[in-house]
Amino acid sequence: MDIPAKKLLRLLSDDATPEQKAAAALVVGELGLKDADLATAIGKLVSDRDPDVRAAAIVAAGRVKIDKSLPELLERIGHGGPEAPLAAEAAVAMGAKGVKALQDLMHKVVPGVRKYIAAALTSSVGHGSDAAGLSVLLDRDPHVAASAAQSIIGKIADFEPGRKKVLAKELVAIARNKKKPLPTTSELPVVRVLVALGDPIAADALWDRVLLPHTPDVRAASLQAVGGWTKNPDKAQLAKLFHCAGEPDFRVAAPALAILEKLPVSDKTADDWIALLHAPDIAARRLAIEKVGDRDTVVVAEALMLQMHHSDPGVRDAARTKLKQLKAGRKLLVQALLETEGHDDAWQLARTVASFKTELTPTSRESIFATACKYLEKGDHRTDAILFVLREIDATKLQQNLLERAVELRKKKKYDVAMTYLKAVARDPAIGFDARLEIALTGLKVSLKEMDPHDRDNDPCLRSFDTLFAQDADRLEKELEKAKFLDDADLFYVGFHFAEQIGRPRQFGIDVLKMVAKRYPKTEAGKSAKNKLKNVGA
Repeated sequence: MDIPAKKLLRLLSDDATPEQKAAAALVVGELGLKDADLATAIGKLVSDRDPDVRAAAIVAAGRVKIDKSLPELLERIGHGGPEAPLAAEAAVAMGAKGVKALQDLMHKVVPGVRKYIAAALTSSVGHGSDAAGLSVLLDRDPHVAASAAQSIIGKIADFEPGRKKVLAKELVAIARNKKKPLPTTSELPVVRVLVALGDPIAADALWDRVLLPHTPDVRAASLQAVGGWTKNPDKAQLAKLFHCAGEPDFRVAAPALAILEKLPVSDKTADDWIALLHAPDIAARRLAIEKVGDRDTVVVAEALMLQMHHSDPGVRDAARTKLKQLKAGRKLLVQALLETEGHDDAWQLARTVASFKTELTPTSRESIFATACKYLEKGDHRTDAILFVLREIDATKLQQNLLERAVELRKKKKYDVAMTYLKAVARDPAIGFDARLEIALTGLKVSLKEMDPHDRDNDPCLRSFDTLFAQDADRLEKELEKAKFLDDADLFYVGFHFAEQIGRPRQFGIDVLKMVAKRYPKTEAGKSAKNKLKNVGA
């Protein structure tokens, strides 16, 4: 299109409206018209009072490279505001002179304005090697370096594939330059650009930055990038990943865990996974439980047991599930149940052990019963939890064992201890005649045998005798006759109790009193039995 310069000059003159000036400046810039008179007119409009005219003129000045307007552009940059980024881009477009001017201005302006200069200086990146553009990434002002990185990243989508490769190589060389290390403020910006380029050539440079002393943000960004490029980490890389996964900072641990999650567990890495069971981060422990929780070894089981006291319920539940599936885990759970001191812990472990009751070995069952006996005799608060497990295993067998133990103790005249076992037996309301008889007879040996009606009404052993009488009175009388360990006072107490009643219980009491009078005629109990028989008219 051939547009005469004279017509554009009229539209750029003082007689034109602001809209006409802005439109004309836009045309000059878009077409790149190089004319001395037009350049002079555009240069004047850079200082126009109308902001729209100034913005159009600034853009045009850069596109047609009007060097004379550079001082005014630098002044506009210094003022900040919406025209500052336009002026900075225009200055860069003027070539080496504009770039040098911006570099000199960089640290003479307020920090908020530096980002515009940084973004402008990176404009040529992607179109060829530009030391000035990349050098902004190395600026010691974190805002400048960050702004430069953001600007480059925003342009990467428009880069040619070949240029991306060249830029990646240039940045890798900068990042791995041991003679001139990256400033701390530039590490994250450079890493962010390398990540955005997505070229595996940067892998080694980023692997170098996944450990301390690099900042968490640098390490996290580096880990996220190498995770996409590294399918089979070598020994050194695995060591770095496990180290990062075990860190308390989730920003670092999370990307490392994301990489490790995709990898299989081998004998060589098993110890590293087990170490993660001690990691401060919950996600690391959960992943480690998932990865090695199926390995049936004592080491794994011991590490899983430690999770049972973790504050997070999800960790505890996951560890408990795995432990129940392992032979070594089940053994440790039983051991923990038998050794725990806390009431709540005892119940938690008891429910867990009961859930795999069919997997318990005979030795484990014997150990649990032995502990139940020890706790019963001591009146330990953990007794109920242990008995719960035994009932879940085999309630009938438990009752039988408790009863046998009580009989053994009763035969040794350890009546008080025997009663602790019998009280546990009595918790089952469906106990049979034999068990209740043992409870009544042993209870009789420990009873205070107070004759006061109120005391007798509250004596549990007499309550047991009442129940036995109701079940089978004839058998009860025969059992009393056979119970040679009962003395005259014991039998008198029972006979007296029933003789105070009416009907059949009264006759039962009379029969027992006659037994006492016949067996022990010269004892106090025998004499009392004879007197009581006279009183009741027998």
